Amino acid sequence: MAAPFDMDDDSVVVIIGTGAGGGVLANELAQKGVSVVALEAGGRYLPEDYINDEWESFGQLAWTDPRTTSGDWRVAKDFSGLPAWIVKAVGGTTTHWAGASLRFQEHEWKARTTYGAVQGANLLDWPIDAAEMEPWYALAETKLGVTRTEGRPGLPGNNNYLVFEKGAKALGYTEVHTGRMAINSQDYDDRMACQQTGFCFQGCKWGAKWSSAYTDIPRGEATGNLEVRDRSHVARILHDDSGKATGVEYYDADGTLQMQKARIVCVAGNSFESPRLLLNSASSMFPDGLANSSGQVGRNYMRHMTGSVYATFDKPVRMWRGTTMAGIIQDEARHDPSRGFVGGYEMETLSLGIPFMAAFLDPGGWGREFTTALDAYENMAGMWLVGEDMAQETNRVTLNHDVTDQHGLPVANVHFDDHPNDRAMRAHAYKQGIAIYEAVGATRTFPTPPYPSTHNLGTNRMSENPRDGVVNRWGQTHDVPNLFVSDGSQFTSGAAENPTLTIVALAIRQADHIAGEMSKQNI
Repeated sequence: MAAPFDMDDDSVVVIIGTGAGGGVLANELAQKGVSVVALEAGGRYLPEDYINDEWESFGQLAWTDPRTTSGDWRVAKDFSGLPAWIVKAVGGTTTHWAGASLRFQEHEWKARTTYGAVQGANLLDWPIDAAEMEPWYALAETKLGVTRTEGRPGLPGNNNYLVFEKGAKALGYTEVHTGRMAINSQDYDDRMACQQTGFCFQGCKWGAKWSSAYTDIPRGEATGNLEVRDRSHVARILHDDSGKATGVEYYDADGTLQMQKARIVCVAGNSFESPRLLLNSASSMFPDGLANSSGQVGRNYMRHMTGSVYATFDKPVRMWRGTTMAGIIQDEARHDPSRGFVGGYEMETLSLGIPFMAAFLDPGGWGREFTTALDAYENMAGMWLVGEDMAQETNRVTLNHDVTDQHGLPVANVHFDDHPNDRAMRAHAYKQGIAIYEAVGATRTFPTPPYPSTHNLGTNRMSENPRDGVVNRWGQTHDVPNLFVSDGSQFTSGAAENPTLTIVALAIRQADHIAGEMSKQNI
């Protein structure tokens, strides 16, 4: 094994974060013979360490360092210190994700062209398109073992799905199935098939669900070209007088400040921590933050239009049994402005356990209406609504200098206002979700406001023109040629689909590009 690498080794690629972007990038580069040091703020947990208990698991995996919120969005009122539920651990949010793996639709790569000028939105076309991404999507689907692709069968439908499917078909929906999931429906890639335990959000104890924690990371380490340092919180990225990144400073597990030199730095800390790090790396040469000549670092934060609908029935459903999100209706994902909004949305099965249901069904509300809903928990079915939200320049991550983390660094403040398009889409989605359950005899329906579980996108967006964004078509920052962004923060627009498959596909493509440019001595 070549690892560990010396702190003064300036030939290494330093990757910050080990989730869908950073974890995959680290492995892909290691497989190509590139020396990689991956720095992860959280600890290391494997399937045997995961806890099948919602609150305890949350305490083990979630990023619970302070953050602040502002804006008119519901989450700022109900969960002001938890703008999103992301994971602080090796593997990042691929530990907690549900596994839904969907390709963007062709038109979603060109939101500005397709939707036109939407008032109050800051839409932009991606500098890449569906045709360019097709081969990378195919590689990502093979890596993740996505069901319903390459002949892999779909997962079985649990009761929650059967209720969902029956209602969908009663409404005339046709694109209804148990989803394209990175959860094995049969043994694949040294991982067993799904055991239907139902704790997908708490880390898959069987390893049936793909996570970089126990696939890409150990495989990268096995090459001898990857060293992962966990409990290593990066404070800032350093640069020389020519403006080139030279390394990173980070706090190790003991809180001691360390410095790792680098040939290339790749930032993959999610759409909060990545812009926060670039802003915290301000210097006299980059007074507004690193890679921020456009002023776009932290801006255009997207979190998808979300919400849920639950319903109770006169018979037991026991929605918690089986794969959590193996069920999707895609008919509403199309772009059809006659519905009163641009873009589209997916409906996906969802179940929460009693503890989370108590916290999220009606935040802050008790009384008979709430308690009778929980009394009917066994007879409940549930779905999550997820659709394209509009990029807005004012929806942004900034530094809150009044609140610092355990290392004294200013924390991220997340400001978000719902766009009228988001509100119109959510109202339509609630109406359709309720109709699905009423079509199969629901006794009550509960449209539930958005909670912190979300997809965090934008904040370092990809753009053709350096004025309009932070990175180019390769995720390379416009301002600093050896600094890359490798996570969902590079998304130019959000599309309706769960983003992980696209993050993985972009990471595989980026690794190919970085390795090529390194061998040509271009970076």
